[in-house]
Amino acid sequence: MNNFDWSQFTWGQLVNPEFYIKLGGLYLVLFIIFAETGLFAGFFLPGDSLLFLSGIYSKELIQEFVSIDSDFLNVFLLSSLVATAGIIGNEIGYWFGKKSGPYLFQKKDTFLFKKKYLFQAKEFYDKHGGMAIILARFLPILRTFAPIIAGIVQMSKGKYFLYNVIGSVAWSFSLIFAGHYLNHFFLKEFNFDLKQHIEMIVLIMVLVTTAPVLYKIFFKKETKKGEMNLND
Repeated sequence: MNNFDWSQFTWGQLVNPEFYIKLGGLYLVLFIIFAETGLFAGFFLPGDSLLFLSGIYSKELIQEFVSIDSDFLNVFLLSSLVATAGIIGNEIGYWFGKKSGPYLFQKKDTFLFKKKYLFQAKEFYDKHGGMAIILARFLPILRTFAPIIAGIVQMSKGKYFLYNVIGSVAWSFSLIFAGHYLNHFFLKEFNFDLKQHIEMIVLIMVLVTTAPVLYKIFFKKETKKGEMNLND
């Protein structure tokens, strides 16, 4: 796509998924999805909102790869490419965890690596088992580190690959199709173009995807404190 006006750049756009779509188009979108787990650098990137917006821009994105007249096939192909990038990234995360798990728990924090997220992912994995690989796909931060945990605990390759495929396909197809067809619905029924309200979409997506994490962090702590007070 590459039609971003650099004269309008602000640092706040780094958390705006539309910035990445206009900057690098399809190939940057695929790289970001891969980087979330393959390079462990995606925990600060707008993954869910990026996929939702990719659905809205599906025609423009796929035209960089192949020209297809069918609207449905454009969305289907985009979802398939994103799912593939997610699967490959998760497989690399799993391999890395299997090879260097103990080292990661001793590693000092860096800009791209936060050990507290590793412990949160392990707690999530311990609670949900193999299903954590699927569920984590829909949770920011956790989806970056869940594959590493699966490798550390030596989950079988076959079992992990199955959960990986299911999670990546469910995540990419649901968000991309939702973005595309909700935009069509709002345009047709209300003449409301979601492309003109990107900030609102990003805010809603952030609230929806981070709510479970925030609930776990704050309300679980309050519950534990209440239990401690009752035991005193």
